[in-house]
Amino acid sequence: MSSDSRTLFPHARTAQPARTAQPDPRPAPALPRVLSIAGTDPTGGAGTAADLKSITAAGGYGMAAVTAVVAQNTHGVRDIHLPPATVLTAQLEAVSDDVELEAVKTGMLGTAEIIDAVETWLRAHPPRVLVIDPVMVATSGDRLLAGEAEQAMRRLCRLATAITPNLDELAVLTGEAPARTESEALAQAERFAAETGVAVVVKTGHLDTRAITTTWVPAGGGTGHAVRTTRVDTTSTHGTGCSLAAALATRLGAGDDPRTALAWASRWLHEAIQHGAALQVGGGNGPVDHGHLGRRLAAAGSAAPWLGPDAVPARLEAPADLHPAPADGPAPTHGSAPAVAPVGPWTAALWEAGAPLAAAIDDSGFVAALVDGSLPEEQFSVYLAQDAHYLQRYSRALAALAASAPDDEARAFWSASSRTCVETEMELHHSWLAPRPEAATLPVGPVTSAYTDFLLARALGSPHVVGAAAALPCFWLYAQVGAGLPEVPADHPYRDWLLTYRDPDFVEGVRGALVIVERELAVASPEVRADAARDFLLACRHELEFFEQARR
Repeated sequence: MSSDSRTLFPHARTAQPARTAQPDPRPAPALPRVLSIAGTDPTGGAGTAADLKSITAAGGYGMAAVTAVVAQNTHGVRDIHLPPATVLTAQLEAVSDDVELEAVKTGMLGTAEIIDAVETWLRAHPPRVLVIDPVMVATSGDRLLAGEAEQAMRRLCRLATAITPNLDELAVLTGEAPARTESEALAQAERFAAETGVAVVVKTGHLDTRAITTTWVPAGGGTGHAVRTTRVDTTSTHGTGCSLAAALATRLGAGDDPRTALAWASRWLHEAIQHGAALQVGGGNGPVDHGHLGRRLAAAGSAAPWLGPDAVPARLEAPADLHPAPADGPAPTHGSAPAVAPVGPWTAALWEAGAPLAAAIDDSGFVAALVDGSLPEEQFSVYLAQDAHYLQRYSRALAALAASAPDDEARAFWSASSRTCVETEMELHHSWLAPRPEAATLPVGPVTSAYTDFLLARALGSPHVVGAAAALPCFWLYAQVGAGLPEVPADHPYRDWLLTYRDPDFVEGVRGALVIVERELAVASPEVRADAARDFLLACRHELEFFEQARR
C-alpha cells in the first residue's frame, strides 16, 4: 500500500491479525448476511447488481466483492477489465475480517488465478452455505473460460453446498455431451452429486418445452425436489442464472431446507421474469424485475381505500351513470367479455364498471397459474382451505338473503344456493383436503374474514338488493375463471375445480342471480342502487384479494 493510500484510508492495514474461533455473544442476525463474488453489470441485470437485488428480495443483507468490471448492456458485452487477483483477495479478507457470513454465492470468476484466489479464501473462511453459479458457458454455447480455468472451476465446485449450472455447464463439469432432455440432465447431475457430495440444481429453461423444471439433486445423489413453472414468452431473461443462485443462497443461509429454499427462489424468479418487460430497460435481452414480489406484497398491505368517494355517484338514476372502477397497478392485459352475459341494462352496467377488476383477477398470478395448471399444489391447498371457511360463512349470507327476499322466486333461489355451497362445493374441498391435513386444519385467515364479514353485514343489515349485489361476484367471477380455458385437459391438476365452475348447473345459477339483481335494481331508489353498485365493486375487489392471499 502506498503512503498516499494510507493518507486516504488512515484505518487501512497492510496485514490483518489472524482470526480465532470464538463464540459470538451477539444474537442471531435478523437477516442472513450474504456475500456475492461476481462481475459487474452497469445496466443492473446481472452480476453483483442482480445478486444484491436478489439477496434483498429473498430477505438477506447483501455484500459484494467484484471480480471483473464489465462494460455491457442488454445487447451484449463491450469490454472487460479484470483487476489483479490480489485486489479480489483484499476485498474478501476485508469482509471476512469483520463480518460473519451466513452464505456466499459466486458468479463470474474469469481466470484460473481468480478462481484460485476465491478457493484459497473459502478454505480459510468456509461459509455455512456456498452456492456456486459456475459461469463457464454462455447462453449462445460459447465457452467463457480457458482450459486451466475450467479445471480450477471443477475443483472449486467440490467445495459448494450446491451448484447451479446451465445444461452446457453441467456437461462441461461432468465431461459429457450436453443433455437433450430433462431425464438426461438429471442423470448427469445425479452422477456428479454422487461423486462429489455436492448438490446440483438442474434447470431446464434452455430446453424447448413449455413446462420449466428446476430440480434440487441432493448431495450424494438420490431423489430430487422438483419445482415446476410455465415458460414465459419474453426476452427479459438477462441475469436469471445469477438471480436464482443468489436468492437460493440467501434462503439456505436463512435456514430453509433445500426444498423450501428452491421453491421460494424458483417462484420468485418466475414472477420476476413475468414482469421484467414492463421495466423497459434497454432494447435487447432485458433484466427481470427483482422487486416485483416485494412491491406486490407491499401493495397488499396498503390501507388506502379500494374505492374513492367519487367512484360511484351518490344517486344512480340510469345505468349510464355508472362508470368503470379503477383497478390498482398497471392496466390489465386481458379483455373483459363476460363468460355469462348480463341479462339487462343494470347488470350490463355492473359488469362494465367491474370489468377492470375482473380483468385484474384474470391477470393475477394465482388465477393465471390455476388456469394453466402451473399453480403450486401448496398454494392451491391454502386457497381451498380458506375457501372452505368462506363457503360456510357465505352459505349463511345466502340464507340471510333468502330470509329477506321480496318474493318467493328470490327466496327459493337464495335458499337453494345456500344448500349448494354446503352440499356440492364443499365436497370438492373435502376430497382435496382430506389427504392433506396440514392444509385442512388451517384457521380462517384475515382476508377470508374480511370478505365474509362484509357479505354477512350486507346480507343482514342492508336492503335486499344491496346484499344480492354484494353476493353476485362470487357467482359471476367464478364462472369467468372457470371459462378461462376453451377445454380443460384430462390431465389438468385442477380439472375438478375448473369443471365445477363451468358446469351448466352453476352457469344457470349465475343467470338466476343476475335476473334477481337486474329486477331489483330496476325498481330500487337511486340511492339504494348506488349502494348496491358500490358493494358489488367492493366484492369484486374482495374476490381478487381472496384469490391472491395464497401467494402472500
